[in-house]
Amino acid sequence: MKIIIAGDGKVGETLTRQLSAENCDLTIIDSNQRVLESSIERYDVIAVQGNCAAMDVLKQANIQEADLLIAVTNADEVNLLCCMTAHGLNPSIHTIARIRSPEYAEQIYSMRDLFALSLAVNPERQAATEIERLLRYPGFLKRDSFARGKVEIVELRVDETSRIKNKSLIELNSIVGCRVLVCAVLRDGRAITPSGSFILRENDRIFVTAPSNNLEILLKSLGILTKKVSRVLIVGGGRISYYLANQLEKSGISVSIIEKDRDRCVELANLLPSACIINGDASDQNVLNSEGIESCDTMISLTGLDELNILASLYADHHGVKQIITKLGRLENSTMLDALPLGSVICPRELCCSNIVRYVRAMRNQTGAALSVHSIADGHAEAMEFRADSATKHCGEPLKTLKLRRGVLIACIIHGRDFIIPNGESSFSVGDTLIIVTDNDNIIYQLNDIFE
Repeated sequence: MKIIIAGDGKVGETLTRQLSAENCDLTIIDSNQRVLESSIERYDVIAVQGNCAAMDVLKQANIQEADLLIAVTNADEVNLLCCMTAHGLNPSIHTIARIRSPEYAEQIYSMRDLFALSLAVNPERQAATEIERLLRYPGFLKRDSFARGKVEIVELRVDETSRIKNKSLIELNSIVGCRVLVCAVLRDGRAITPSGSFILRENDRIFVTAPSNNLEILLKSLGILTKKVSRVLIVGGGRISYYLANQLEKSGISVSIIEKDRDRCVELANLLPSACIINGDASDQNVLNSEGIESCDTMISLTGLDELNILASLYADHHGVKQIITKLGRLENSTMLDALPLGSVICPRELCCSNIVRYVRAMRNQTGAALSVHSIADGHAEAMEFRADSATKHCGEPLKTLKLRRGVLIACIIHGRDFIIPNGESSFSVGDTLIIVTDNDNIIYQLNDIFE
């Protein structure tokens, strides 16, 4: 598949890395020659320097032969113009644009055909939605939904007081009081697909597959109290903070935002009349103390600086804040950061790229493509949702007789209204939904790819 990525910033570089691993034919456009040279050194790509919205530059990138254009520059307007120009030069091309401004949200939805957009992505809005979901169950570090929200893979950390510390996975179901499956464990920065005899240790991060209606049972069984969030303190007044505060206000949650820039504070005060906007520097512990960090239910660090977000989260942990959420722009040093009490870590660009990769896979494989794709275990594994159809192999056969590719796990089978955490005797039928977890050594485009 021939793909053009317009914009070689953080999102563009992440897409280049992910799509290169899937053997896509990539061309990158950016106005910065130095950035392009860096990408050429690391990946097998063609680079074109120039304005990606200019017709001549798109022609130089061979837009006429491309299957997909992904516009992820820092300017929404450039991304839109780039997609419109590309469609004018190649009417059959698919286009994806990153649109971040709240001002464009309504018109992008209602005028998508006019803008020639196949898909619009908003990393900040996506991140806000992810955070809002985490606030519903404060005990989880991460939640990924499947089967229209009926099944989830949730992330938990085994701490020193956990009831499952030093327990084998065989003992887990009797402890939690409901049927669940640990599909992956992250230990010392390494992802493990565990067997039933696997012993959980302190500081392990475990990824548990469970029906959504069992999540509260799971938390209570583990002794994790899930007090409803009533007061949230947000550090940083960027786009994510706006989207999140807007959602939380509708839920009746009290929101305070600390923002250093005075003009932005005035803007937020006008946009969010129910929120408390504080003009202050969150790197000053006196500001955090004066805003009652000790009494808040949740502290969320959303500034544009990873270092400041980490420091603010560490300070919140020091003061006993029960739920901490930290935004990071990069996850390359996840092993180093794993030892720090940062709570739930959100990476907007990773969320955005997962959506785009799913679209690319669906284009490549129109029949039987994944319904959803989620990156788990700090990017060491993927969880995918597929629906079995008439072309799916081994329908009706017990799982114990199947030969799956190494590193592939069937985590859940949804049969009508029934949720099956599978064992060797389980089987799937045409129309069933399957949740598949796989390591990075396997690229799964369709359900049949899981078999040897």
